[in-house]
Amino acid sequence: MTATEPNFQSWLSAVQARMESALARLLPAPSIAPRRLHEAMRYASLGGGKRVRPLLTFAAGAVSGASPERLEIAAAAVEMVHAYSLAHDDLPCMDDDVLRRGKPTVHVEFDEATALLVGDALQSLAFQLLAEHRLADDPSAQLGMVRALAYASGSRGMAGGQAIDLESTGKALTPPELELMHIHKTGALIRAAVAIGAACGQKLGEAQEAKLDHYAKCVGLAFQVVDDVLDAEASTATLGKTAGKDARQGKTTYVSTLGAAGAREFAETLRRDAHAALADFGARARRLGELADYIVLRKF
Repeated sequence: MTATEPNFQSWLSAVQARMESALARLLPAPSIAPRRLHEAMRYASLGGGKRVRPLLTFAAGAVSGASPERLEIAAAAVEMVHAYSLAHDDLPCMDDDVLRRGKPTVHVEFDEATALLVGDALQSLAFQLLAEHRLADDPSAQLGMVRALAYASGSRGMAGGQAIDLESTGKALTPPELELMHIHKTGALIRAAVAIGAACGQKLGEAQEAKLDHYAKCVGLAFQVVDDVLDAEASTATLGKTAGKDARQGKTTYVSTLGAAGAREFAETLRRDAHAALADFGARARRLGELADYIVLRKF
């Protein structure tokens, strides 16, 4: 780290603040009709969350020399898809939760129909952002961003993972089945965040893209493993969401499969693999390496 570069915590806080401002600017104002829907979209997206996916987008953009102006738009699109998924996942017909990011879930604060429309509208706005801003020098690279986010959001990604999750409630999953579910439900959007961030800058070689994708697979799975540990060990107040719910619903987790110690050991293995995937990038990948540590070592 050079004298002019901020430490990790300062960088993290700066990106989080930048994304809060960008999202506030890019989301429809609550004064615009339909006001209730726009108010709910802002409620779902602003004022909370670790912004892990935007952080990964910015960190991947550092590898390819992407500009912050492009990255904040790309990261906002990814974060809007994530916020939409949370609004839908919390609905009574899905995970039926009442607390998210330390405040009532969208359907509790507003109503179920509004929460459903919030998710629909946020997903649409995410793709609008990718279409109306110039985020790459090569149009085919920008089209690739649209493809990556669509794939990560659909039945081969996040939505498919949620479907597997719902089908698996009360069933014992094998470790490969559990990994398949989370590669879709959590990992797909994290992989898209990294790929889209890197695509905002100079074109990388296929081998470099493959190494970034392997990194993203590792941190995406590690994120879920640590989530399972925290769900079992941390309090609702610490997490900002209902703790211990997976066990009460009879869901297979990495803790129920491997035990808490085994799950932590698996997360540590994934962290080491993530760092190994970055070895050839040198200092350009420093933020990605720091984020791997942050994801695995976090306490909430």
